[in-house]
Amino acid sequence: MAGARPRLAVVLFNLGGPDDQAAVRPFLFNLFRDPAIIGAPAAVRYPLAALISGLRAKSARANYARMGGGSPLLRETRLQAEALEAALTKRGDYETRVFIAMRYWNPLSGETARSVAAFAPDDLVLLPLYPQFSSTTTGSSLKAWAKAYPSSPAPRAVCCYPDNEALVAAHADRIQAAYAAAGSPLPVRLLFSAHGLPEKVIAAGDPYQAQIEATAAAVAARLGQGWDWQVCYQSRVGPMKWLGPTTPEAITAAARDGLGVVVTPIAFVSEHIETLVELDVEYRELAEQLGCPVYIRAPALGLDGTFIAGLADLVDAALAGEPGVCPGGSWRCAAAWGQCPRSATPNPSPPKTGARGVEGPRP
Repeated sequence: MAGARPRLAVVLFNLGGPDDQAAVRPFLFNLFRDPAIIGAPAAVRYPLAALISGLRAKSARANYARMGGGSPLLRETRLQAEALEAALTKRGDYETRVFIAMRYWNPLSGETARSVAAFAPDDLVLLPLYPQFSSTTTGSSLKAWAKAYPSSPAPRAVCCYPDNEALVAAHADRIQAAYAAAGSPLPVRLLFSAHGLPEKVIAAGDPYQAQIEATAAAVAARLGQGWDWQVCYQSRVGPMKWLGPTTPEAITAAARDGLGVVVTPIAFVSEHIETLVELDVEYRELAEQLGCPVYIRAPALGLDGTFIAGLADLVDAALAGEPGVCPGGSWRCAAAWGQCPRSATPNPSPPKTGARGVEGPRP
């Protein structure tokens, strides 16, 4: 049709979550059979995934029961997709459709790829809802998509956006609002809580920790002087050594120092089991048991207008570049981070990380 606008498909990557109690075990099986999570041959990985998912299903069902039986993540992601589609449509350059591809539960990449192919886009942008890249999240999603959608158009993939200005501003605004709403003059420590990873994943060249610390430092800088802050990691499982300190350890240290805590989910942009159960229930109970003066939780970014506009800007920036994988912003991984899709150099020795908060007058 003459004058028709070109078609743009945007695919949002996210983890996924079980719809109901019956889906919990197969969701966990999908998670643990991913070679990015358990790096063993399929003949070993599949039986191991079946064993782990069976062992963890009961406790996982109990946690999902606290949220009504299943995960709210798909619902939250759909709302974000609708908001992003509206923002891009308003800009008027394309006929735009925003799709969702979950990694471990429906809609999986294969289903979404068929929907995208039916839409027949002229341009395709892959946008993870993981601001910080990891081989276990964005890397795994990109590989799954490449298997599911091998045809044209060649996608433009945003690999990460840890220092994106809109992301940083939205986090800072949510932290300030949560602290103000608590109405507490008590001194607090700001805890940037991120999902943890085994240290061996970072040692293999994964830039996740460095990017988490970069986001936290940028948010702290935007908040200005007066915030005592620290990066910490949650959701540790298994016997391996994981990134630390853990969020419970950080809460314990704050209580020992006579401080309250403001906890913000720095790696999660949607509410799900790790925010609604771990942060809102388990860690709050821990803080109360330890005598922490106050426990404040900043909400995930969700439908924050600044954040959604920032996602639209990331799509525009990707469209202005060539097909392939690119960071969304000024961030560039050091060549030593061999797991970064932009790095051409295998990782012999990752740069050392370990950003810490800056002591100063406390709010």
